[in-house]
Amino acid sequence: MNNRLFIPFILVLVSLAWAGSFIVVSIATQDMDPVDLGFLRFLIATPIMLFFIVINKKDISVPKKELPSIAILGLTGVTFLYLFQFVGIKLTNASTASILININVIFIAIFSAIILKETFQKKKIIGIFLSFIGVIIIIFSNESLEFFSNGNMFYIGCLFILLSALCWAIYSIIGKRLIQTYDIFLITTYAFVFGIIFYMPFIISDIIPAIKKVSINGWLAVLYLSLVCTIFAYIGWYYALKRIEAGKAAVYLNLIPFFTIIMSIFIGESITIFFIFGAILIIYGVYLTQRS
Repeated sequence: MNNRLFIPFILVLVSLAWAGSFIVVSIATQDMDPVDLGFLRFLIATPIMLFFIVINKKDISVPKKELPSIAILGLTGVTFLYLFQFVGIKLTNASTASILININVIFIAIFSAIILKETFQKKKIIGIFLSFIGVIIIIFSNESLEFFSNGNMFYIGCLFILLSALCWAIYSIIGKRLIQTYDIFLITTYAFVFGIIFYMPFIISDIIPAIKKVSINGWLAVLYLSLVCTIFAYIGWYYALKRIEAGKAAVYLNLIPFFTIIMSIFIGESITIFFIFGAILIIYGVYLTQRS
């Protein structure tokens, strides 16, 4: 298979893998603490990433002056990102989380204008406006559904997902400078290491009892998140980024909410007309922002 077909094929598989993570987390957190789930994901994935660095004989040295920046990557791109995201998925549902997480592109555009002094074109402004309208519609579209019986927890879950998107935006802005100088796979792996360290205060008191209570299905979820969503998807993503423009690769990420919504129907989630309308606004707004 030539690269013209192989790269899109890989990117579709990556999007499908990451879409599946919302479904897996939604199911797994019914019986498993989302904080423990996030920690175990990276506890398994990080040593494997380090192994790939060793066998590829990469230069693992990074100047000490970069360690604070890499530490921030670990805090925002691993620890807080998945604490907020997994708890948010538990309090909402897979389809809602997969749509709202796309707001990270909007946050990146805003931060790029403020911090990196990038220009705001008309399409980008329209995209940001449409996306935020879509967020409001998504959050209130399911007001009549049964999961609102838990008071305001759904709204809190939506807020956590948006905070997760904010964390990814911070991660992306800081990481943009680092990957221009250093190997992106190496920087990501180091971020994973710091992420695990920063995870410790959240799990150190009960991680052993938590591990003992993990069911077979729980371990299958952890392995899917570790091997498929982290190892395979990250390697596939980096493989594609080396061969096509980042903007073209990013377009495929818009498939994630589409795949998630389709899969969420099979696990019994309800999709309303207002939800679909809000999702379209967000996805189109993100598309305009990426294309600007």
